[in-house]
Amino acid sequence: MFKIVEKFKFFVIAPLVIVLIGAIMFGVCGGFAQDVDFAGGMTMYVEMGKDINLDELNKLVIEATPDGVNPTSQKSDGTQVVIKTTPISTEEREALQNAILEKYELEDSAILQVDNVDATVGNELKAQALKATLIAAVLMLIYITIRFEMRTGLAAVICLLHDILIMLSVYVIFRIPVNSNFIAAILTIVGYSINNTIIVFDRVRENYSKNKRAPFADTVNMSIKQTVTRSINTTITTLLPVVMLFIFGVTSIRQFTIPLMVGLLAGTYSSVFIAGPIWVFLKQAQANRKKKRIHKGK
Repeated sequence: MFKIVEKFKFFVIAPLVIVLIGAIMFGVCGGFAQDVDFAGGMTMYVEMGKDINLDELNKLVIEATPDGVNPTSQKSDGTQVVIKTTPISTEEREALQNAILEKYELEDSAILQVDNVDATVGNELKAQALKATLIAAVLMLIYITIRFEMRTGLAAVICLLHDILIMLSVYVIFRIPVNSNFIAAILTIVGYSINNTIIVFDRVRENYSKNKRAPFADTVNMSIKQTVTRSINTTITTLLPVVMLFIFGVTSIRQFTIPLMVGLLAGTYSSVFIAGPIWVFLKQAQANRKKKRIHKGK
Protein backbone atom coordinates (compact mmCIF):
# COMPACT_ATOMS: atom_id res chain seq x y z
CA MET A 1 0.00 0.00 0.00
CA PHE A 2 1.18 3.51 -0.89
CA LYS A 3 1.36 5.00 2.63
CA ILE A 4 2.63 8.54 2.29
CA VAL A 5 0.41 9.86 5.07
CA GLU A 6 1.51 7.27 7.62
CA LYS A 7 5.21 7.85 6.83
CA PHE A 8 4.93 11.64 6.79
CA LYS A 9 7.38 12.12 9.69
CA PHE A 10 10.13 10.46 7.66
CA PHE A 11 9.51 12.70 4.65
CA VAL A 12 9.95 15.92 6.65
CA ILE A 13 13.43 14.96 7.90
CA ALA A 14 15.32 15.99 4.73
CA PRO A 15 13.65 19.43 4.40
CA LEU A 16 14.19 20.12 8.10
CA VAL A 17 17.89 19.25 7.80
CA ILE A 18 18.33 21.56 4.78
CA VAL A 19 16.52 24.45 6.49
CA LEU A 20 18.52 23.89 9.69
CA ILE A 21 21.81 24.00 7.78
CA GLY A 22 20.60 27.15 6.03
CA ALA A 23 19.71 28.77 9.38
CA ILE A 24 23.14 27.92 10.81
CA MET A 25 24.91 29.29 7.72
CA PHE A 26 22.74 32.41 7.90
CA GLY A 27 23.95 33.06 11.44
CA VAL A 28 27.60 32.18 10.75
CA CYS A 29 27.86 34.20 7.52
CA GLY A 30 25.84 37.16 8.76
CA GLY A 31 22.90 36.78 6.39
CA PHE A 32 22.54 36.54 2.63
CA ALA A 33 25.18 37.44 0.07
CA GLN A 34 23.52 40.52 -1.40
CA ASP A 35 24.17 41.64 -4.95
CA VAL A 36 24.40 45.29 -5.97
CA ASP A 37 20.65 45.26 -6.72
CA PHE A 38 19.93 44.90 -3.00
CA ALA A 39 23.05 46.06 -1.16
CA GLY A 40 23.75 49.07 -3.36
CA GLY A 41 26.94 49.76 -5.31
CA MET A 42 28.29 50.13 -8.83
CA THR A 43 27.66 48.09 -11.96
CA MET A 44 29.91 48.60 -14.99
CA TYR A 45 29.31 47.05 -18.43
CA VAL A 46 32.39 46.73 -20.64
CA GLU A 47 32.67 45.54 -24.25
CA MET A 48 35.93 43.61 -24.35
CA GLY A 49 35.80 42.97 -28.12
CA LYS A 50 37.05 39.40 -27.69
CA ASP A 51 36.85 36.44 -25.34
CA ILE A 52 39.02 36.99 -22.28
CA ASN A 53 40.24 35.02 -19.30
CA LEU A 54 37.72 35.89 -16.60
CA ASP A 55 40.11 34.92 -13.79
CA GLU A 56 42.67 37.36 -15.15
CA LEU A 57 40.05 40.12 -15.25
CA ASN A 58 38.94 39.32 -11.71
CA LYS A 59 42.53 39.65 -10.51
CA LEU A 60 42.89 43.02 -12.26
CA VAL A 61 39.61 44.33 -10.81
CA ILE A 62 40.60 43.28 -7.27
CA GLU A 63 43.98 45.01 -7.61
CA ALA A 64 42.40 48.19 -9.05
CA THR A 65 39.73 48.61 -6.35
CA PRO A 66 40.02 49.39 -2.62
CA ASP A 67 39.88 46.64 -0.02
CA GLY A 68 36.41 45.64 1.16
CA VAL A 69 34.38 46.54 -1.93
CA ASN A 70 33.84 42.85 -2.85
CA PRO A 71 34.25 43.19 -6.64
CA THR A 72 32.88 40.52 -8.99
CA SER A 73 33.33 40.09 -12.73
CA GLN A 74 31.00 38.04 -14.92
CA LYS A 75 30.42 37.46 -18.60
CA SER A 76 27.24 39.18 -19.70
CA ASP A 77 26.45 38.83 -23.40
CA GLY A 78 28.83 37.85 -26.18
CA THR A 79 32.14 39.50 -25.38
CA GLN A 80 30.64 41.87 -22.81
CA VAL A 81 31.45 41.64 -19.12
CA VAL A 82 29.73 43.15 -16.11
CA ILE A 83 31.74 44.29 -13.09
CA LYS A 84 30.04 44.91 -9.75
CA THR A 85 31.33 46.42 -6.53
CA THR A 86 29.90 47.86 -3.35
CA PRO A 87 29.74 51.72 -3.39
CA ILE A 88 33.00 53.38 -4.52
CA SER A 89 33.95 57.00 -5.16
CA THR A 90 34.12 58.61 -8.61
CA GLU A 91 37.92 58.65 -8.43
CA GLU A 92 38.05 54.94 -7.56
CA ARG A 93 35.64 54.10 -10.38
CA GLU A 94 37.72 56.07 -12.89
CA ALA A 95 40.87 54.31 -11.68
CA LEU A 96 39.19 50.95 -12.31
CA GLN A 97 38.06 52.04 -15.78
CA ASN A 98 41.54 53.23 -16.73
CA ALA A 99 43.14 50.02 -15.50
CA ILE A 100 40.78 47.93 -17.67
CA LEU A 101 41.18 50.14 -20.74
CA GLU A 102 44.98 50.12 -20.43
CA LYS A 103 45.29 46.39 -19.73
CA TYR A 104 43.14 45.32 -22.69
CA GLU A 105 44.02 48.25 -25.00
CA LEU A 106 40.43 49.44 -25.32
CA GLU A 107 38.90 52.78 -26.34
CA ASP A 108 36.84 54.85 -23.92
CA SER A 109 33.71 53.75 -25.81
CA ALA A 110 34.29 50.21 -24.53
CA ILE A 111 32.77 51.33 -21.21
CA LEU A 112 29.16 50.85 -22.28
CA GLN A 113 27.34 51.79 -19.10
CA VAL A 114 27.97 52.54 -15.44
CA ASP A 115 25.10 52.35 -12.93
CA ASN A 116 25.17 53.37 -9.30
CA VAL A 117 22.50 51.79 -7.09
CA ASP A 118 21.74 53.28 -3.70
CA ALA A 119 21.12 50.92 -0.78
CA THR A 120 17.71 52.56 -0.34
CA VAL A 121 16.67 51.20 -3.73
CA GLY A 122 17.78 47.74 -2.60
CA ASN A 123 15.63 48.01 0.52
CA GLU A 124 12.67 48.98 -1.64
CA LEU A 125 13.27 45.95 -3.87
CA LYS A 126 13.35 43.65 -0.82
CA ALA A 127 10.12 45.16 0.49
CA GLN A 128 8.48 44.73 -2.91
CA ALA A 129 9.64 41.10 -3.11
CA LEU A 130 8.17 40.34 0.31
CA LYS A 131 4.95 42.15 -0.55
CA ALA A 132 4.59 40.31 -3.88
CA THR A 133 5.13 36.92 -2.22
CA LEU A 134 2.64 37.65 0.57
CA ILE A 135 0.00 38.92 -1.85
CA ALA A 136 0.47 35.81 -4.04
CA ALA A 137 0.14 33.53 -0.98
CA VAL A 138 -3.02 35.29 0.26
CA LEU A 139 -4.68 35.21 -3.17
CA MET A 140 -3.83 31.51 -3.54
CA LEU A 141 -5.23 30.82 -0.08
CA ILE A 142 -8.49 32.55 -1.02
CA TYR A 143 -8.70 30.74 -4.36
CA ILE A 144 -8.02 27.29 -2.91
CA THR A 145 -10.42 27.92 -0.01
CA ILE A 146 -13.19 28.77 -2.48
CA ARG A 147 -12.39 25.81 -4.74
CA PHE A 148 -11.80 23.30 -1.95
CA GLU A 149 -11.93 24.26 1.75
CA MET A 150 -10.01 26.32 4.30
CA ARG A 151 -7.89 23.40 5.49
CA THR A 152 -6.77 22.74 1.93
CA GLY A 153 -5.69 26.35 1.54
CA LEU A 154 -3.69 26.21 4.76
CA ALA A 155 -1.98 22.99 3.63
CA ALA A 156 -1.08 24.60 0.30
CA VAL A 157 0.36 27.72 1.98
CA ILE A 158 2.43 25.54 4.33
CA CYS A 159 3.86 23.77 1.27
CA LEU A 160 4.69 27.14 -0.30
CA LEU A 161 6.47 28.12 2.90
CA HIS A 162 8.43 24.85 2.70
CA ASP A 163 9.50 25.57 -0.89
CA ILE A 164 10.54 29.14 -0.14
CA LEU A 165 12.54 28.12 2.94
CA ILE A 166 14.37 25.46 0.91
CA MET A 167 15.22 28.06 -1.75
CA LEU A 168 16.39 30.58 0.84
CA SER A 169 18.56 27.89 2.43
CA VAL A 170 20.17 27.17 -0.94
CA TYR A 171 20.91 30.88 -1.41
CA VAL A 172 22.60 30.98 2.00
CA ILE A 173 24.46 27.65 1.80
CA PHE A 174 25.93 28.25 -1.68
CA ARG A 175 26.33 32.03 -1.13
CA ILE A 176 24.34 32.87 -4.25
CA PRO A 177 23.99 36.67 -4.48
CA VAL A 178 20.45 37.86 -3.78
CA ASN A 179 19.36 40.18 -6.60
CA SER A 180 16.35 40.94 -8.78
CA ASN A 181 16.51 37.37 -10.14
CA PHE A 182 15.72 36.24 -6.60
CA ILE A 183 12.25 37.81 -6.84
CA ALA A 184 11.60 36.11 -10.18
CA ALA A 185 12.77 32.73 -8.86
CA ILE A 186 10.57 32.93 -5.75
CA LEU A 187 7.42 33.89 -7.67
CA THR A 188 8.12 31.26 -10.36
CA ILE A 189 8.36 28.49 -7.78
CA VAL A 190 5.30 29.72 -5.89
CA GLY A 191 3.25 29.47 -9.09
CA TYR A 192 4.70 26.11 -10.13
CA SER A 193 4.35 24.50 -6.71
CA ILE A 194 0.74 25.53 -6.22
CA ASN A 195 -0.14 24.08 -9.62
CA ASN A 196 1.26 20.66 -8.66
CA THR A 197 -0.44 20.80 -5.26
CA ILE A 198 -3.85 21.64 -6.74
CA ILE A 199 -3.61 18.64 -9.08
CA VAL A 200 -3.13 16.33 -6.05
CA PHE A 201 -5.93 18.03 -4.11
CA ASP A 202 -8.27 17.82 -7.11
CA ARG A 203 -7.72 14.07 -7.34
CA VAL A 204 -8.29 13.72 -3.57
CA ARG A 205 -11.61 15.55 -3.86
CA GLU A 206 -12.63 13.44 -6.84
CA ASN A 207 -11.85 10.14 -5.09
CA TYR A 208 -13.40 11.28 -1.80
CA SER A 209 -16.66 12.19 -3.52
CA LYS A 210 -16.85 8.64 -4.92
CA ASN A 211 -16.36 6.94 -1.55
CA LYS A 212 -16.90 9.15 1.49
CA ARG A 213 -16.96 6.17 3.84
CA ALA A 214 -13.33 5.27 3.17
CA PRO A 215 -10.75 6.63 5.64
CA PHE A 216 -9.60 10.02 4.39
CA ALA A 217 -5.93 9.05 4.80
CA ASP A 218 -6.44 6.08 2.45
CA THR A 219 -8.11 8.35 -0.09
CA VAL A 220 -5.17 10.76 0.06
CA ASN A 221 -2.66 7.92 -0.32
CA MET A 222 -4.51 6.58 -3.35
CA SER A 223 -4.75 10.05 -4.91
CA ILE A 224 -1.03 10.68 -4.48
CA LYS A 225 -0.25 7.33 -6.06
CA GLN A 226 -2.43 8.22 -9.05
CA THR A 227 -0.79 11.61 -9.60
CA VAL A 228 2.86 10.99 -8.64
CA THR A 229 3.91 9.85 -12.12
CA ARG A 230 2.33 12.91 -13.68
CA SER A 231 4.05 15.19 -11.15
CA ILE A 232 7.47 13.63 -11.76
CA ASN A 233 7.12 13.74 -15.56
CA THR A 234 6.02 17.38 -15.47
CA THR A 235 8.98 18.30 -13.26
CA ILE A 236 11.46 16.52 -15.53
CA THR A 237 10.00 18.29 -18.58
CA THR A 238 10.27 21.66 -16.81
CA LEU A 239 13.79 20.96 -15.53
CA LEU A 240 15.26 20.13 -18.95
CA PRO A 241 15.30 23.69 -20.35
CA VAL A 242 16.44 25.05 -16.97
CA VAL A 243 19.37 22.60 -16.96
CA MET A 244 20.25 23.68 -20.52
CA LEU A 245 20.29 27.31 -19.36
CA PHE A 246 22.59 26.32 -16.51
CA ILE A 247 24.99 24.49 -18.84
CA PHE A 248 25.10 27.02 -21.67
CA GLY A 249 24.11 30.27 -19.94
CA VAL A 250 26.35 33.03 -18.65
CA THR A 251 27.17 33.38 -14.95
CA SER A 252 24.19 35.58 -14.11
CA ILE A 253 21.83 33.06 -15.74
CA ARG A 254 23.44 30.18 -13.84
CA GLN A 255 22.94 32.01 -10.56
CA PHE A 256 19.24 32.19 -11.44
CA THR A 257 18.87 28.59 -12.58
CA ILE A 258 20.42 26.94 -9.50
CA PRO A 259 17.73 28.08 -7.04
CA LEU A 260 15.13 27.56 -9.76
CA MET A 261 16.11 23.89 -10.13
CA VAL A 262 16.10 23.45 -6.36
CA GLY A 263 12.72 25.18 -6.15
CA LEU A 264 11.22 22.93 -8.83
CA LEU A 265 12.37 19.83 -6.97
CA ALA A 266 11.20 21.24 -3.63
CA GLY A 267 7.81 22.09 -5.12
CA THR A 268 7.34 18.58 -6.46
CA TYR A 269 8.49 17.08 -3.16
CA SER A 270 6.07 19.15 -1.10
CA SER A 271 3.17 18.44 -3.48
CA VAL A 272 3.71 14.69 -3.26
CA PHE A 273 4.95 14.09 0.28
CA ILE A 274 3.76 17.05 2.37
CA ALA A 275 0.55 18.62 1.03
CA GLY A 276 -1.71 15.56 1.38
CA PRO A 277 -0.55 14.49 4.86
CA ILE A 278 -0.99 18.04 6.18
CA TRP A 279 -4.56 18.11 4.81
CA VAL A 280 -5.22 14.82 6.59
CA PHE A 281 -3.75 16.17 9.83
CA LEU A 282 -5.87 19.35 9.69
CA LYS A 283 -9.01 17.38 8.87
CA GLN A 284 -8.39 14.93 11.73
CA ALA A 285 -7.67 17.81 14.12
CA GLN A 286 -11.02 19.38 13.25
CA ALA A 287 -12.80 16.03 13.71
CA ASN A 288 -11.16 15.57 17.12
CA ARG A 289 -12.24 19.05 18.23
CA LYS A 290 -15.78 18.29 17.11
CA LYS A 291 -15.81 15.04 19.11
CA LYS A 292 -14.59 16.88 22.21
CA ARG A 293 -17.35 19.47 21.90
CA ILE A 294 -19.96 16.71 21.51
CA HIS A 295 -18.50 14.86 24.50
CA LYS A 296 -18.61 18.02 26.65
CA GLY A 297 -22.19 18.66 25.57
CA LYS A 298 -23.22 15.30 26.97
